[in-house]
Amino acid sequence: MRRRHFLTSSLALSATALAAPFARAAGGGRARPGTAGWPSDADWARLNEAAGGRLAPLVRPDLADPAVRKLATNPFYVGDQPGLTQSAGWLDAWQSSPSAYVVSAESAADVAAAVRFARAHRLRLVVRGGGHSYLGTSNAPDSLMIWTRRMNAVSVHDAFTPKGSKAPPVPAVSLGAGCVWMDAYKAVTTGAGRYVQGGGCTTVGVAGLVQGGGFGSHSKAYGTAAASLLEAEVVTADGQVRVVNATQDPDLFWALKGGGGGTFGVITRLTLATHPLPETFGGANLTVRARSDEAFRRLLARFVDLYATNLFNPHWGEQVRATQDNRLVVSMVFQGLTTSQARAVWQPLLDFAEAAKADYVVQEPLNVIAAPARMFWDADMLRRFAPGVITPDARPDARPKAFWWTGDGEQVGVFWSAYTSAWLPASLLKPQNQARLVDAWFAASRKWPVSFHFNKGLAGAAPQTLAAVRDTATSPDAGEAFALAIIAHSSPSPYSGYRPDLAAAKARAEQVQASMKALRVCAPDTGAYVNECDYFQADWQKAFWGPNHARLARIKRRYDPDGLFFTHHGVGSEGWSPDGFTRT
Repeated sequence: MRRRHFLTSSLALSATALAAPFARAAGGGRARPGTAGWPSDADWARLNEAAGGRLAPLVRPDLADPAVRKLATNPFYVGDQPGLTQSAGWLDAWQSSPSAYVVSAESAADVAAAVRFARAHRLRLVVRGGGHSYLGTSNAPDSLMIWTRRMNAVSVHDAFTPKGSKAPPVPAVSLGAGCVWMDAYKAVTTGAGRYVQGGGCTTVGVAGLVQGGGFGSHSKAYGTAAASLLEAEVVTADGQVRVVNATQDPDLFWALKGGGGGTFGVITRLTLATHPLPETFGGANLTVRARSDEAFRRLLARFVDLYATNLFNPHWGEQVRATQDNRLVVSMVFQGLTTSQARAVWQPLLDFAEAAKADYVVQEPLNVIAAPARMFWDADMLRRFAPGVITPDARPDARPKAFWWTGDGEQVGVFWSAYTSAWLPASLLKPQNQARLVDAWFAASRKWPVSFHFNKGLAGAAPQTLAAVRDTATSPDAGEAFALAIIAHSSPSPYSGYRPDLAAAKARAEQVQASMKALRVCAPDTGAYVNECDYFQADWQKAFWGPNHARLARIKRRYDPDGLFFTHHGVGSEGWSPDGFTRT
Protein backbone atom coordinates (compact mmCIF):
# COMPACT_ATOMS: atom_id res chain seq x y z
CA MET A 1 0.00 0.00 0.00
CA ARG A 2 1.35 3.42 -0.95
CA ARG A 3 2.15 5.64 2.05
CA ARG A 4 0.40 8.69 0.47
CA HIS A 5 -2.81 6.72 -0.04
CA PHE A 6 -2.63 5.45 3.55
CA LEU A 7 -2.25 8.89 5.07
CA THR A 8 -4.91 10.49 2.87
CA SER A 9 -7.43 7.78 3.68
CA SER A 10 -6.81 8.05 7.41
CA LEU A 11 -7.54 11.77 7.43
CA ALA A 12 -10.73 11.36 5.41
CA LEU A 13 -12.39 8.82 7.69
CA SER A 14 -14.94 10.05 10.20
CA ALA A 15 -15.85 8.82 13.66
CA THR A 16 -18.86 7.12 12.08
CA ALA A 17 -16.60 5.08 9.81
CA LEU A 18 -14.46 4.10 12.79
CA ALA A 19 -17.50 2.58 14.46
CA ALA A 20 -18.22 0.31 11.48
CA PRO A 21 -17.76 -3.39 12.23
CA PHE A 22 -14.41 -4.89 11.28
CA ALA A 23 -14.43 -7.68 8.70
CA ARG A 24 -13.18 -11.03 10.00
CA ALA A 25 -10.67 -13.27 8.26
CA ALA A 26 -12.13 -16.51 6.99
CA GLY A 27 -11.16 -19.86 8.53
CA GLY A 28 -9.48 -20.68 11.82
CA GLY A 29 -6.03 -19.26 11.05
CA ARG A 30 -4.62 -15.76 10.88
CA ALA A 31 -4.63 -13.43 7.89
CA ARG A 32 -1.56 -12.57 5.83
CA PRO A 33 -0.99 -9.81 3.28
CA GLY A 34 -2.60 -10.76 0.00
CA THR A 35 -5.19 -13.10 1.52
CA ALA A 36 -8.90 -12.40 1.50
CA GLY A 37 -8.96 -11.71 5.23
CA TRP A 38 -6.20 -9.09 5.24
CA PRO A 39 -7.50 -5.64 6.23
CA SER A 40 -8.24 -3.15 3.48
CA ASP A 41 -6.66 0.28 3.24
CA ALA A 42 -9.81 1.71 4.78
CA ASP A 43 -9.58 -0.74 7.69
CA TRP A 44 -5.99 0.25 8.39
CA ALA A 45 -6.93 3.90 8.20
CA ARG A 46 -9.65 3.30 10.79
CA LEU A 47 -7.10 1.80 13.14
CA ASN A 48 -4.77 4.74 12.53
CA GLU A 49 -7.51 7.14 13.57
CA ALA A 50 -8.36 5.06 16.64
CA ALA A 51 -4.70 4.99 17.65
CA GLY A 52 -4.27 8.75 17.33
CA GLY A 53 -2.34 8.62 14.06
CA ARG A 54 0.29 6.31 15.49
CA LEU A 55 -0.06 3.47 12.97
CA ALA A 56 2.48 3.17 10.15
CA PRO A 57 3.82 0.61 7.71
CA LEU A 58 6.99 -0.77 9.25
CA VAL A 59 10.13 0.08 7.30
CA ARG A 60 13.43 -1.40 8.41
CA PRO A 61 16.53 0.85 8.55
CA ASP A 62 18.82 0.49 5.53
CA LEU A 63 21.60 -1.74 6.85
CA ALA A 64 23.55 -1.26 3.62
CA ASP A 65 24.18 2.32 4.74
CA PRO A 66 27.53 2.49 6.64
CA ALA A 67 26.13 5.11 9.03
CA VAL A 68 23.22 2.84 9.93
CA ARG A 69 25.56 -0.12 10.40
CA LYS A 70 27.59 1.89 12.86
CA LEU A 71 24.48 2.95 14.74
CA ALA A 72 23.31 -0.67 14.85
CA THR A 73 26.11 -1.44 17.33
CA ASN A 74 24.30 0.79 19.83
CA PRO A 75 21.64 -1.16 21.79
CA PHE A 76 19.66 2.00 22.46
CA TYR A 77 19.50 2.76 18.74
CA VAL A 78 18.40 -0.80 17.99
CA GLY A 79 15.75 -0.51 20.70
CA ASP A 80 14.47 2.68 19.06
CA GLN A 81 13.92 0.90 15.71
CA PRO A 82 10.73 -1.19 15.60
CA GLY A 83 12.17 -2.94 12.55
CA LEU A 84 15.22 -4.28 14.42
CA THR A 85 15.66 -6.62 17.40
CA GLN A 86 18.54 -6.93 19.85
CA SER A 87 19.28 -10.45 18.52
CA ALA A 88 19.32 -10.88 14.75
CA GLY A 89 18.21 -14.51 14.70
CA TRP A 90 18.81 -18.14 15.64
CA LEU A 91 20.14 -20.99 13.53
CA ASP A 92 17.31 -23.05 11.97
CA ALA A 93 14.79 -21.17 14.11
CA TRP A 94 14.09 -17.52 13.27
CA GLN A 95 15.55 -14.35 11.81
CA SER A 96 14.71 -10.76 12.60
CA SER A 97 11.89 -9.74 10.26
CA PRO A 98 9.84 -6.56 10.48
CA SER A 99 6.09 -6.62 11.01
CA ALA A 100 3.80 -5.29 8.29
CA TYR A 101 2.50 -2.46 10.48
CA VAL A 102 3.34 -0.96 13.84
CA VAL A 103 1.28 0.98 16.35
CA SER A 104 3.72 3.18 18.27
CA ALA A 105 1.53 3.25 21.34
CA GLU A 106 1.58 6.15 23.77
CA SER A 107 -1.33 5.09 25.97
CA ALA A 108 -3.35 2.09 27.06
CA ALA A 109 -6.10 3.34 24.73
CA ASP A 110 -3.74 3.03 21.76
CA VAL A 111 -2.90 -0.50 22.81
CA ALA A 112 -6.55 -1.42 23.28
CA ALA A 113 -7.41 -0.14 19.80
CA ALA A 114 -4.68 -2.30 18.28
CA VAL A 115 -5.73 -5.37 20.26
CA ARG A 116 -9.38 -5.02 19.20
CA PHE A 117 -8.33 -4.56 15.58
CA ALA A 118 -6.05 -7.62 15.64
CA ARG A 119 -8.79 -9.73 17.20
CA ALA A 120 -11.42 -8.58 14.71
CA HIS A 121 -9.19 -9.26 11.70
CA ARG A 122 -7.47 -12.35 13.10
CA LEU A 123 -4.02 -10.87 12.74
CA ARG A 124 -0.76 -12.22 14.06
CA LEU A 125 0.02 -9.82 16.89
CA VAL A 126 3.50 -9.01 18.19
CA VAL A 127 4.14 -7.12 21.42
CA ARG A 128 7.48 -5.38 21.73
CA GLY A 129 9.07 -3.36 24.51
CA GLY A 130 12.84 -3.70 24.74
CA GLY A 131 13.16 -6.25 21.93
CA HIS A 132 15.69 -8.46 23.74
CA SER A 133 13.93 -11.80 23.30
CA TYR A 134 16.46 -14.51 22.39
CA LEU A 135 13.58 -16.63 21.08
CA GLY A 136 12.38 -13.99 18.63
CA THR A 137 9.06 -13.41 20.36
CA SER A 138 9.16 -9.65 19.78
CA ASN A 139 9.12 -9.95 15.99
CA ALA A 140 7.25 -11.80 13.25
CA PRO A 141 6.74 -11.08 9.54
CA ASP A 142 3.21 -10.32 8.28
CA SER A 143 2.13 -9.20 11.74
CA LEU A 144 0.81 -6.12 13.52
CA MET A 145 3.26 -4.90 16.14
CA ILE A 146 2.24 -3.09 19.30
CA TRP A 147 5.36 -1.13 20.20
CA THR A 148 5.42 0.36 23.69
CA ARG A 149 8.80 2.14 23.53
CA ARG A 150 7.23 5.61 23.88
CA MET A 151 5.39 4.62 27.07
CA ASN A 152 8.37 5.30 29.30
CA ALA A 153 7.05 7.42 32.16
CA VAL A 154 8.57 6.74 35.59
CA SER A 155 7.00 7.66 38.95
CA VAL A 156 8.69 6.94 42.29
CA HIS A 157 6.32 6.46 45.23
CA ASP A 158 7.17 6.89 48.90
CA ALA A 159 4.01 4.94 49.75
CA PHE A 160 1.98 2.86 47.29
CA THR A 161 -1.11 0.74 47.88
CA PRO A 162 -2.49 -1.36 45.02
CA LYS A 163 -5.97 -0.44 43.82
CA GLY A 164 -8.68 -2.05 45.94
CA SER A 165 -6.16 -3.42 48.43
CA LYS A 166 -6.12 -2.96 52.20
CA ALA A 167 -2.42 -3.77 52.40
CA PRO A 168 -0.21 -1.17 54.07
CA PRO A 169 1.55 1.19 51.64
CA VAL A 170 5.12 0.45 50.61
CA PRO A 171 7.82 2.34 48.66
CA ALA A 172 7.48 1.55 44.96
CA VAL A 173 8.09 2.70 41.40
CA SER A 174 5.64 2.77 38.49
CA LEU A 175 7.14 2.21 35.06
CA GLY A 176 5.60 2.48 31.61
CA ALA A 177 5.80 -0.62 29.45
CA GLY A 178 8.42 0.99 27.22
CA CYS A 179 10.90 1.56 30.03
CA VAL A 180 14.24 -0.19 30.06
CA TRP A 181 16.14 -0.90 33.26
CA MET A 182 18.37 2.14 32.75
CA ASP A 183 15.24 4.26 33.28
CA ALA A 184 14.37 2.40 36.47
CA TYR A 185 17.82 2.48 38.04
CA LYS A 186 18.37 6.18 37.30
CA ALA A 187 15.09 7.08 39.00
CA VAL A 188 15.15 4.63 41.90
CA THR A 189 18.81 4.21 42.83
CA THR A 190 20.62 7.30 41.52
CA GLY A 191 17.62 9.54 42.16
CA ALA A 192 15.81 8.17 45.20
CA GLY A 193 18.53 6.15 46.94
CA ARG A 194 16.63 2.85 46.86
CA TYR A 195 16.88 -0.40 44.89
CA VAL A 196 14.52 -2.03 42.42
CA GLN A 197 15.20 -5.61 41.35
CA GLY A 198 15.70 -5.67 37.61
CA GLY A 199 17.96 -6.95 34.88
CA GLY A 200 21.71 -6.55 34.59
CA CYS A 201 21.66 -5.17 31.05
CA THR A 202 20.54 -1.53 31.01
CA THR A 203 18.62 -1.83 27.70
CA VAL A 204 16.46 -4.84 28.62
CA GLY A 205 12.74 -4.02 28.67
CA VAL A 206 11.16 -3.84 32.12
CA ALA A 207 7.85 -5.46 31.14
CA GLY A 208 9.37 -8.41 29.29
CA LEU A 209 11.80 -9.21 32.10
CA VAL A 210 9.07 -9.16 34.76
CA GLN A 211 6.76 -11.40 32.73
CA GLY A 212 9.58 -13.90 32.24
CA GLY A 213 10.40 -13.99 35.95
CA GLY A 214 13.21 -11.49 36.00
CA PHE A 215 16.55 -12.44 37.51
CA GLY A 216 19.10 -9.72 38.16
CA SER A 217 22.61 -9.50 39.56
CA HIS A 218 21.37 -9.34 43.16
CA SER A 219 18.41 -11.74 43.03
CA LYS A 220 19.75 -13.84 45.91
CA ALA A 221 19.24 -10.76 48.07
CA TYR A 222 16.11 -9.22 46.55
CA GLY A 223 14.38 -12.02 44.65
CA THR A 224 13.10 -11.72 41.10
CA ALA A 225 11.54 -8.73 39.39
CA ALA A 226 8.30 -10.71 39.17
CA ALA A 227 8.27 -11.20 42.93
CA SER A 228 8.41 -7.42 43.39
CA LEU A 229 5.36 -6.76 41.18
CA LEU A 230 2.60 -4.99 43.12
CA GLU A 231 0.26 -4.03 40.31
CA ALA A 232 -0.01 -3.97 36.52
CA GLU A 233 -2.17 -2.20 33.99
CA VAL A 234 -2.79 -4.66 31.17
CA VAL A 235 -4.90 -4.85 28.02
CA THR A 236 -6.43 -8.29 27.65
CA ALA A 237 -7.58 -10.05 24.47
CA ASP A 238 -11.10 -8.63 24.79
CA GLY A 239 -9.68 -5.11 24.46
CA GLN A 240 -10.33 -4.21 28.09
CA VAL A 241 -7.84 -2.15 30.08
CA ARG A 242 -7.53 -3.81 33.48
CA VAL A 243 -5.66 -2.85 36.64
CA VAL A 244 -4.66 -6.14 38.24
CA ASN A 245 -3.03 -6.99 41.54
CA ALA A 246 -3.37 -9.50 44.35
CA THR A 247 -6.92 -8.21 44.99
CA GLN A 248 -8.22 -7.50 41.47
CA ASP A 249 -8.00 -10.31 38.88
CA PRO A 250 -5.52 -12.13 41.15
CA ASP A 251 -5.11 -15.12 38.80
CA LEU A 252 -4.17 -12.90 35.88
CA PHE A 253 -1.86 -10.91 38.14
CA TRP A 254 -0.11 -14.13 39.19
CA ALA A 255 0.27 -15.22 35.55
CA LEU A 256 1.99 -11.94 34.69
CA LYS A 257 4.58 -12.73 37.37
CA GLY A 258 6.70 -15.12 35.33
CA GLY A 259 4.15 -16.74 33.01
CA GLY A 260 5.86 -15.42 29.89
CA GLY A 261 5.85 -12.11 28.02
CA GLY A 262 3.23 -11.36 25.36
CA THR A 263 1.09 -14.33 26.43
CA PHE A 264 -1.75 -13.10 28.66
CA GLY A 265 -2.13 -9.51 27.48
CA VAL A 266 -0.21 -6.32 26.78
CA ILE A 267 1.22 -4.70 29.89
CA THR A 268 1.06 -0.92 29.66
CA ARG A 269 2.29 -0.01 33.14
CA LEU A 270 3.64 -1.89 36.12
CA THR A 271 4.45 -0.99 39.69
CA LEU A 272 7.28 -2.70 41.54
CA ALA A 273 8.18 -2.60 45.21
CA THR A 274 11.52 -0.98 45.95
CA HIS A 275 14.00 -2.01 48.63
CA PRO A 276 16.42 -0.27 50.97
CA LEU A 277 19.72 0.32 49.21
CA PRO A 278 22.73 -1.52 50.67
CA GLU A 279 25.80 0.46 51.63
CA THR A 280 27.85 -0.93 48.74
CA PHE A 281 27.72 -2.64 45.39
CA GLY A 282 30.91 -4.13 44.04
CA GLY A 283 32.60 -6.61 41.76
CA ALA A 284 35.29 -9.28 41.86
CA ASN A 285 37.24 -10.46 38.83
CA LEU A 286 39.86 -13.18 38.66
CA THR A 287 41.20 -15.62 36.05
CA VAL A 288 43.20 -18.72 36.97
CA ARG A 289 44.52 -21.13 34.34
CA ALA A 290 45.47 -24.73 35.09
CA ARG A 291 48.43 -26.23 33.24
CA SER A 292 46.79 -29.66 32.87
CA ASP A 293 43.36 -31.23 32.74
CA GLU A 294 43.81 -32.94 36.09
CA ALA A 295 44.92 -29.70 37.72
CA PHE A 296 41.86 -28.00 36.25
CA ARG A 297 39.58 -30.61 37.75
CA ARG A 298 41.17 -29.92 41.14
CA LEU A 299 40.71 -26.19 40.61
CA LEU A 300 37.00 -26.66 39.90
CA ALA A 301 36.69 -28.80 43.01
CA ARG A 302 38.39 -26.15 45.14
CA PHE A 303 36.11 -23.46 43.74
CA VAL A 304 32.94 -25.50 44.35
CA ASP A 305 33.98 -26.00 47.96
CA LEU A 306 34.79 -22.29 48.29
CA TYR A 307 31.41 -21.38 46.82
CA ALA A 308 29.57 -23.69 49.21
CA THR A 309 31.35 -22.25 52.26
CA ASN A 310 32.03 -18.57 51.41
CA LEU A 311 29.83 -17.45 48.49
CA PHE A 312 26.54 -19.31 48.90
CA ASN A 313 24.64 -16.40 50.47
CA PRO A 314 22.64 -13.28 49.53
CA HIS A 315 25.77 -11.13 49.13
CA TRP A 316 27.06 -12.71 45.92
CA GLY A 317 25.80 -12.97 42.34
CA GLU A 318 26.73 -13.19 38.67
CA GLN A 319 28.99 -15.79 37.17
CA VAL A 320 32.01 -18.02 36.92
CA ARG A 321 33.01 -19.70 33.65
CA ALA A 322 34.98 -22.89 33.01
CA THR A 323 36.62 -22.96 29.58
CA GLN A 324 38.02 -25.57 27.22
CA ASP A 325 41.56 -24.27 27.72
CA ASN A 326 41.38 -24.85 31.49
CA ARG A 327 40.63 -21.33 32.66
CA LEU A 328 38.38 -20.47 35.57
CA VAL A 329 37.07 -16.97 34.85
CA VAL A 330 35.42 -15.18 37.79
CA SER A 331 33.09 -12.24 37.01
CA MET A 332 31.03 -11.83 40.16
CA VAL A 333 29.29 -8.98 41.93
CA PHE A 334 28.37 -8.42 45.54
CA GLN A 335 26.29 -6.15 47.74
CA GLY A 336 26.62 -5.05 51.34
CA LEU A 337 30.34 -5.84 51.72
CA THR A 338 33.45 -3.69 51.96
CA THR A 339 36.36 -4.24 49.62
CA SER A 340 38.38 -5.95 52.34
CA GLN A 341 35.48 -8.21 53.33
CA ALA A 342 34.90 -9.24 49.72
CA ARG A 343 38.62 -9.82 49.08
CA ALA A 344 38.92 -12.04 52.16
CA VAL A 345 36.26 -14.38 50.72
CA TRP A 346 38.60 -15.26 47.84
CA GLN A 347 41.80 -15.74 49.84
CA PRO A 348 41.46 -19.55 50.14
CA LEU A 349 41.35 -19.89 46.34
CA LEU A 350 44.36 -17.60 45.93
CA ASP A 351 46.25 -19.62 48.56
CA PHE A 352 45.36 -22.81 46.70
CA ALA A 353 46.82 -21.51 43.43
CA GLU A 354 49.87 -20.00 45.15
CA ALA A 355 50.69 -23.31 46.83
CA ALA A 356 50.83 -25.12 43.47
CA LYS A 357 52.55 -22.72 41.08
CA ALA A 358 53.65 -25.61 38.91
CA ASP A 359 49.97 -26.33 38.20
CA TYR A 360 48.37 -22.87 38.09
CA VAL A 361 48.99 -19.42 36.72
CA VAL A 362 46.94 -16.40 37.75
CA GLN A 363 46.32 -14.77 34.38
CA GLU A 364 44.19 -11.94 35.79
CA PRO A 365 44.94 -11.07 39.43
CA LEU A 366 42.05 -10.72 41.80
CA ASN A 367 40.50 -7.28 41.41
CA VAL A 368 37.88 -6.35 43.98
CA ILE A 369 36.19 -2.97 44.06
CA ALA A 370 33.34 -1.79 46.29
CA ALA A 371 31.63 1.57 45.89
CA PRO A 372 28.67 3.37 47.41
CA ALA A 373 25.61 1.63 45.99
CA ARG A 374 23.98 4.87 44.92
CA MET A 375 26.83 5.43 42.45
CA PHE A 376 26.38 2.13 40.62
CA TRP A 377 24.27 3.54 37.75
CA ASP A 378 25.47 7.14 38.05
CA ALA A 379 26.88 7.85 34.57
CA ASP A 380 28.87 10.89 35.68
CA MET A 381 30.61 9.00 38.47
CA LEU A 382 31.27 5.93 36.31
CA ARG A 383 32.79 8.02 33.52
CA ARG A 384 35.06 9.63 36.10
CA PHE A 385 36.22 6.57 38.03
CA ALA A 386 35.68 3.62 35.64
CA PRO A 387 35.45 5.05 32.13
CA GLY A 388 36.05 1.77 30.29
CA VAL A 389 33.26 -0.05 32.10
CA ILE A 390 30.43 1.82 30.38
CA THR A 391 29.69 3.04 26.87
CA PRO A 392 27.46 6.13 26.71
CA ASP A 393 24.67 6.54 24.21
CA ALA A 394 26.30 9.42 22.34
CA ARG A 395 23.52 10.11 19.84
CA PRO A 396 22.33 13.75 19.85
CA ASP A 397 18.78 12.73 20.81
CA ALA A 398 19.80 10.10 23.37
CA ARG A 399 18.12 9.80 26.75
CA PRO A 400 20.15 11.87 29.22
CA LYS A 401 23.06 9.95 30.77
CA ALA A 402 22.05 6.64 29.21
CA PHE A 403 24.77 3.99 28.92
CA TRP A 404 25.29 0.28 28.53
CA TRP A 405 27.87 -1.90 30.22
CA THR A 406 30.63 -2.21 27.63
CA GLY A 407 30.69 -6.00 27.84
CA ASP A 408 26.97 -6.20 27.02
CA GLY A 409 27.65 -4.50 23.70
CA GLU A 410 28.94 -7.82 22.37
CA GLN A 411 25.39 -9.15 22.20
CA VAL A 412 23.90 -6.38 20.05
CA GLY A 413 22.54 -7.90 16.85
CA VAL A 414 24.19 -11.30 17.33
CA PHE A 415 23.09 -14.46 15.54
CA TRP A 416 22.64 -17.38 17.92
CA SER A 417 23.90 -20.84 17.03
CA ALA A 418 22.63 -22.26 20.32
CA TYR A 419 21.66 -21.14 23.81
CA THR A 420 20.86 -23.59 26.60
CA SER A 421 20.27 -23.34 30.34
CA ALA A 422 19.66 -25.62 33.32
CA TRP A 423 19.06 -25.00 37.00
CA LEU A 424 21.56 -26.76 39.26
CA PRO A 425 20.06 -27.98 42.56
CA ALA A 426 21.67 -26.82 45.79
CA SER A 427 21.92 -30.44 46.92
CA LEU A 428 24.96 -30.69 44.63
CA LEU A 429 26.83 -28.41 47.05
CA LYS A 430 26.63 -30.95 49.86
CA PRO A 431 30.09 -32.42 50.52
CA GLN A 432 29.03 -35.92 49.47
CA ASN A 433 27.69 -34.58 46.10
CA GLN A 434 30.36 -32.07 45.12
CA ALA A 435 32.45 -34.61 43.20
CA ARG A 436 29.46 -35.39 40.98
CA LEU A 437 29.02 -31.69 40.21
CA VAL A 438 32.73 -31.20 39.51
CA ASP A 439 32.91 -34.24 37.22
CA ALA A 440 29.94 -33.02 35.18
CA TRP A 441 31.23 -29.42 35.01
CA PHE A 442 34.67 -30.60 33.92
CA ALA A 443 33.27 -33.00 31.30
CA ALA A 444 30.99 -30.29 29.89
CA SER A 445 33.85 -27.77 29.71
CA ARG A 446 35.80 -30.14 27.44
CA LYS A 447 33.18 -29.53 24.76
CA TRP A 448 32.28 -25.84 25.27
CA PRO A 449 32.68 -23.12 27.95
CA VAL A 450 30.15 -23.48 30.79
CA SER A 451 29.00 -20.55 32.93
CA PHE A 452 27.33 -20.81 36.32
CA HIS A 453 25.10 -17.78 36.99
CA PHE A 454 24.68 -17.84 40.74
CA ASN A 455 22.16 -15.00 40.93
CA LYS A 456 19.76 -16.96 38.72
CA GLY A 457 19.39 -19.73 41.27
CA LEU A 458 17.76 -18.60 44.50
CA ALA A 459 18.87 -21.24 46.97
CA GLY A 460 20.84 -19.42 49.66
CA ALA A 461 18.43 -16.49 49.72
CA ALA A 462 16.59 -15.39 52.84
CA PRO A 463 13.31 -17.22 53.65
CA GLN A 464 11.16 -14.17 52.91
CA THR A 465 12.84 -13.74 49.53
CA LEU A 466 12.16 -17.35 48.63
CA ALA A 467 8.55 -17.09 49.81
CA ALA A 468 7.92 -14.11 47.52
CA VAL A 469 9.40 -15.92 44.52
CA ARG A 470 7.34 -19.04 45.23
CA ASP A 471 4.25 -16.83 44.85
CA THR A 472 5.10 -16.33 41.17
CA ALA A 473 4.66 -18.56 38.11
CA THR A 474 8.40 -19.25 37.81
CA SER A 475 9.35 -22.92 38.08
CA PRO A 476 9.94 -24.04 41.67
CA ASP A 477 13.28 -25.40 40.41
CA ALA A 478 14.64 -21.85 40.57
CA GLY A 479 14.13 -21.72 44.33
CA GLU A 480 15.93 -25.04 44.83
CA ALA A 481 18.90 -24.15 42.61
CA PHE A 482 22.18 -22.53 43.62
CA ALA A 483 22.86 -21.44 40.01
CA LEU A 484 21.61 -21.43 36.45
CA ALA A 485 24.10 -23.02 34.06
CA ILE A 486 24.25 -21.33 30.65
CA ILE A 487 26.05 -22.74 27.61
CA ALA A 488 25.74 -20.79 24.36
CA HIS A 489 27.39 -19.65 21.13
CA SER A 490 26.72 -16.73 18.81
CA SER A 491 28.18 -15.18 15.67
CA PRO A 492 28.85 -11.46 15.13
CA SER A 493 26.01 -9.21 14.11
CA PRO A 494 24.59 -9.50 10.57
CA TYR A 495 23.56 -5.86 11.04
CA SER A 496 27.22 -4.92 10.50
CA GLY A 497 27.40 -6.93 7.27
CA TYR A 498 28.72 -10.18 8.74
CA ARG A 499 27.36 -13.28 7.01
CA PRO A 500 27.20 -16.19 9.47
CA ASP A 501 28.96 -19.37 8.37
CA LEU A 502 25.99 -21.70 8.76
CA ALA A 503 28.07 -24.88 8.62
CA ALA A 504 30.35 -23.58 11.37
CA ALA A 505 27.34 -22.40 13.37
CA LYS A 506 25.78 -25.85 13.14
CA ALA A 507 29.02 -27.45 14.35
CA ARG A 508 29.15 -25.02 17.28
CA ALA A 509 25.52 -25.77 18.12
CA GLU A 510 26.34 -29.48 18.27
CA GLN A 511 29.20 -28.74 20.67
CA VAL A 512 26.93 -26.66 22.88
CA GLN A 513 24.34 -29.42 23.00
CA ALA A 514 27.02 -32.02 23.77
CA SER A 515 28.31 -29.82 26.58
CA MET A 516 24.85 -29.44 28.10
CA LYS A 517 24.27 -33.20 27.82
CA ALA A 518 27.49 -33.81 29.77
CA LEU A 519 26.48 -31.29 32.45
CA ARG A 520 22.97 -32.71 32.71
CA VAL A 521 24.42 -35.91 34.13
CA CYS A 522 24.43 -34.19 37.53
CA ALA A 523 21.00 -32.49 37.10
CA PRO A 524 18.94 -34.58 34.66
CA ASP A 525 15.46 -33.42 35.63
CA THR A 526 15.69 -29.70 36.40
CA GLY A 527 14.09 -26.97 34.33
CA ALA A 528 15.35 -23.96 32.39
CA TYR A 529 14.82 -20.19 32.59
CA VAL A 530 12.17 -19.09 30.09
CA ASN A 531 13.96 -15.81 29.24
CA GLU A 532 17.29 -17.59 28.62
CA CYS A 533 16.85 -21.05 27.21
CA ASP A 534 16.99 -23.36 24.20
CA TYR A 535 14.68 -22.42 21.31
CA PHE A 536 14.21 -26.16 20.81
CA GLN A 537 13.67 -26.92 24.51
CA ALA A 538 12.13 -30.37 24.97
CA ASP A 539 9.12 -30.67 27.29
CA TRP A 540 9.18 -26.89 27.61
CA GLN A 541 5.97 -26.62 29.64
CA LYS A 542 7.56 -28.59 32.47
CA ALA A 543 11.01 -27.05 31.96
CA PHE A 544 9.80 -23.43 32.20
CA TRP A 545 7.00 -23.66 34.75
CA GLY A 546 6.90 -27.16 36.27
CA PRO A 547 3.66 -27.75 38.20
CA ASN A 548 2.62 -24.12 37.63
CA HIS A 549 1.93 -24.75 33.94
CA ALA A 550 -1.49 -26.32 34.54
CA ARG A 551 -2.71 -23.20 36.38
CA LEU A 552 -1.23 -20.93 33.71
CA ALA A 553 -3.07 -22.90 31.00
CA ARG A 554 -6.39 -22.41 32.80
CA ILE A 555 -5.76 -18.67 33.10
CA LYS A 556 -4.83 -18.48 29.42
CA ARG A 557 -8.10 -20.15 28.42
CA ARG A 558 -10.06 -17.75 30.60
CA TYR A 559 -8.50 -14.48 29.43
CA ASP A 560 -7.49 -15.39 25.87
CA PRO A 561 -9.75 -18.27 24.73
CA ASP A 562 -9.09 -17.64 21.02
CA GLY A 563 -5.30 -17.49 21.36
CA LEU A 564 -4.84 -13.92 20.15
CA PHE A 565 -1.53 -13.66 22.02
CA PHE A 566 1.00 -16.14 20.66
CA THR A 567 4.69 -16.56 21.42
CA HIS A 568 7.04 -19.42 20.65
CA HIS A 569 6.75 -21.96 23.49
CA GLY A 570 4.35 -19.68 25.31
CA VAL A 571 1.41 -20.96 27.33
CA GLY A 572 -1.28 -21.96 24.83
CA SER A 573 1.04 -22.08 21.82
CA GLU A 574 0.48 -25.83 21.54
CA GLY A 575 -2.66 -25.09 19.53
CA TRP A 576 -0.81 -23.24 16.78
CA SER A 577 1.74 -23.87 14.06
CA PRO A 578 5.33 -22.82 14.89
CA ASP A 579 4.88 -19.46 13.14
CA GLY A 580 1.63 -18.76 15.00
CA PHE A 581 -0.54 -18.44 11.88
CA THR A 582 -2.38 -21.76 11.64
CA ARG A 583 -4.55 -23.64 14.10
CA THR A 584 -3.39 -27.21 14.68
